[in-house]
Amino acid sequence: MALKLRNTLSGELQVFEPQGNIVKMYNCGPTVYDRQHIGNLRGAVLANTLRRALEASGYKVSHVSNITDVGHLVSDADEGEDKMEAAAKKIGKHTQEIAEEITNLYFADLDALGIDRSSMRFPRATEYIPEQIALVEILLQKGYAYQISDGIYFDISKYPEYGKLGHISVRGQEAGARVEENREKKNPHDFALWKFSKKEEKRQQEWQSPWGVGFPGWHLECTAMIFKLLGEQIDIHIGGEDLAPIHHNNEIAQAEAATAKQFVRYWMHNAFITIEGKKVSKSLGNTIYLTELVERGLSARALRYLYLTAHYSQPMNFTWESASAADTALKRLVRSYHELPAGEPDRKFLEAFKSAIDNDLDTPKALALVWENIKTLNQATLTEADKILGLGLTENSSRYRYEIPAEVQRLAAEREKARAAKDFARSDALRKQINEAGFEVKDTPEGSSLIPFLSP
Repeated sequence: MALKLRNTLSGELQVFEPQGNIVKMYNCGPTVYDRQHIGNLRGAVLANTLRRALEASGYKVSHVSNITDVGHLVSDADEGEDKMEAAAKKIGKHTQEIAEEITNLYFADLDALGIDRSSMRFPRATEYIPEQIALVEILLQKGYAYQISDGIYFDISKYPEYGKLGHISVRGQEAGARVEENREKKNPHDFALWKFSKKEEKRQQEWQSPWGVGFPGWHLECTAMIFKLLGEQIDIHIGGEDLAPIHHNNEIAQAEAATAKQFVRYWMHNAFITIEGKKVSKSLGNTIYLTELVERGLSARALRYLYLTAHYSQPMNFTWESASAADTALKRLVRSYHELPAGEPDRKFLEAFKSAIDNDLDTPKALALVWENIKTLNQATLTEADKILGLGLTENSSRYRYEIPAEVQRLAAEREKARAAKDFARSDALRKQINEAGFEVKDTPEGSSLIPFLSP
């Protein structure tokens, strides 16, 4: 079965066909004014899972994910303060110092989630200012942009297909319906390519340009860095569903206006995560970070497992109960893996598993197939499946090897005698002592075995 992806551009499930021998893939990364919460990290896991699926299908992948360290204003209307500048004032540090600290926290989260950063590129927006200025110059020369008192703007009326991603119609919307009205703009939905620094404010991050001192608009960076690192046309662009209506439509407009070519062939968007049924919001105080799961004794990979239990395009509700259940399930899966025989890969199972993955990354079905067949699988088969799932079943295997202490062996022997004598009260008491020593008793028709409770 060929890999099929639901393309946000058309809304249809399409067979994936890359343009060349190497798949060019880009996913929107973080704005590094504050650390990423578990809702933000879902997109990173989606991109990594897709990359794994592509590689399992024999493709080579060139993967870029940006780090936004300038230009992301607090409003979609290109108004308000730069998030990096606001953070610097609040914390009392330089924007780049904050960017470095938050980027390192983000990288630590990616590592913990089983995302191999060594095979990716993470360009910073501030490292590509000349490329962004050059793109603005092209758009001005071609008549797609214009200058007003506070910056250079893209004229959406010059790009008739604006809003084609998700079929967003802005033509009939009144000024101020989505954005704060700027009366100098030709259209209320025109977006900033380059913003001028205000004379009364001294920014920490600003650059000289042909139009004066300023900084790039948020939407500009992705397009400019894609052009530089991947080329004018790419295969896949990934991001959260909130980015599709504005940010990604703006990316399309400026890219295709500049090149007269289709910018992205497959767009993929992951749905939101709620916390205990509520939108993730700092004002509600319900943001949860990956490190909080670990502090509660859960595995970081348990969050990845939890993500995989729902389709990426469907909303997911996070609860501590669901996180704990995911952690328990992952521990069971790891334990099962190390108890299975080595063997050769089961091609029939892997064909069914890959068929689920190839159907728009149906990871819930793929996981269900693993559990339905766990008793008949072997390590080689699960190893192949985990190349896509990324749950770390084969990593640090020594962590799951164990020796049974003599005292625990003695307790287990006494328990077997109690069971044989049908002294179930004594048997239960001994089981409790064994559990307190860190081991679980697993009773089977062939006899009993001892398995350690795995630490996260």
